[in-house]
Amino acid sequence: TQCVSGCVCPAGLVLDGNGGCIAEEDCPCIHNEAMYQPGEKISVDCNTCVCKNRKWECTENQCLGTCAVYGDGHYNTFDDKRFSFNGNCEYTLVQDHCGKSGTANGTFRVITENIPCGNTGTTCSKSIKVFLEVWSYELILGEEHVSVVKRGQNDEVPYTVRYMGMYLVIETTSGLILMWDKKTSIFIKLSPNFKGQICGLCGNYDGNGINDFTTRSQSVVENVLEFGNSWKVSSTCPDASSIKDPCSTNPYRKSWSEKQCSIINSDVFAACHSQVEPAKYYQACVTDACACDTGGDCDCFCTAVAAYAQACSEVGVCIAWRTPSICPLFCDYYN
Repeated sequence: TQCVSGCVCPAGLVLDGNGGCIAEEDCPCIHNEAMYQPGEKISVDCNTCVCKNRKWECTENQCLGTCAVYGDGHYNTFDDKRFSFNGNCEYTLVQDHCGKSGTANGTFRVITENIPCGNTGTTCSKSIKVFLEVWSYELILGEEHVSVVKRGQNDEVPYTVRYMGMYLVIETTSGLILMWDKKTSIFIKLSPNFKGQICGLCGNYDGNGINDFTTRSQSVVENVLEFGNSWKVSSTCPDASSIKDPCSTNPYRKSWSEKQCSIINSDVFAACHSQVEPAKYYQACVTDACACDTGGDCDCFCTAVAAYAQACSEVGVCIAWRTPSICPLFCDYYN
């Protein structure tokens, strides 16, 4: 129905923004600047939302929290605080014994070992250790296999190990899921039961990103180096210090890095741009591609793009971005 005299709609109808009139229940809904028609569905975390009468009606499931660590020390905490931290040491990513009453013994602890992956002072996560059930089990994740050290008498194994495409997945009975690409990307998912009960580089999972920089001594700081260094496993490790911009140190790699990483801003990921802001992922990609100057440059680039693809997948947007010439996977091997 077209509007009349000065774009006024007949009774019971509203303007549709294009010079026409529609029934109120036929109005679209907006999500991340994208428009959805009545009846259309979107996924938000683990919930499904349906557009109805201009509003979203969503299920109210309790979703798993996710902490992501990828590439050259890029972190996205459970409460969605993003930061970069480089240190050549072992660091506690997450644990549930934080000096509070009732959690002194703890049920899990995840440690990552960072090693240099370039000449500019950059580091990458190369090894992971998972301690379970008051440290009765120690899982050491290497590139080819999982080693298990058992220290207790408990015969009931509190975890499962499986492979999902390129990821090695550890799932524990306590509500911890760890996904590792066997290179430099780690995704840790936690049950909502652990909200406010954990600590480490992945933050405290209390729904508030402002206080995520909580040190081992339970003080909230603003400096990322002070926060990161507090979570060293060994006090004999040197403290991490700020490093120079890798693209300034390696200017000859900058144009190559920007060209390669432009795939994140391209039409390939267009369906995801309104769901997950690409700017920070693009910048992280350029930095990492500049930094990896001692071989493995494609690994650094591919890891950074894969991190954005994973973030898209988390919100229900699956992007087929790999090609035979861009970060190919050998399907026969992974299947």
